[in-house]
Amino acid sequence: MESQQAPDTKSHRLTIKNEVEELSKLPEFVDTVCEEAGVDMALVASINLALEEAATNVVLYAYQGGKGTVDIDASYTPQYIKFIISDSGIPFDPTQQEDADITLSAEERPIGGLGIYLVRKIMDSVSYERVDGHNILTLIKDLQPIQKA
Repeated sequence: MESQQAPDTKSHRLTIKNEVEELSKLPEFVDTVCEEAGVDMALVASINLALEEAATNVVLYAYQGGKGTVDIDASYTPQYIKFIISDSGIPFDPTQQEDADITLSAEERPIGGLGIYLVRKIMDSVSYERVDGHNILTLIKDLQPIQKA
């Protein structure tokens, strides 16, 4: 049960309209959260890419040309950083999409799938659920990877 956040959890929220121009607010938001969390700058660039890919898909496709908003909630502890992207658009589970076949050339590869592939490669956990008419995509990056003995 996650009714309360752990005492050492910090959180932030960004709400954007489903307009491509609004995506320009995302890098500063991610940078701020990652800086507070003490994330290495090289990793920040990767996290930014993952969030941009995921949020762009929501902005472009969730509302099928209609108006809507996208909420991006970020929280972190010393162990992880988590981003939750939610919208009330059409149901869509990107985790059910096949990874792009990166062995094919760009000309041979069908359009789509590369974004979720990048998100999966960058983040340690990617999950989706549909709750009360909302798509909820959760992306987690471990900040202290478990050392294997």
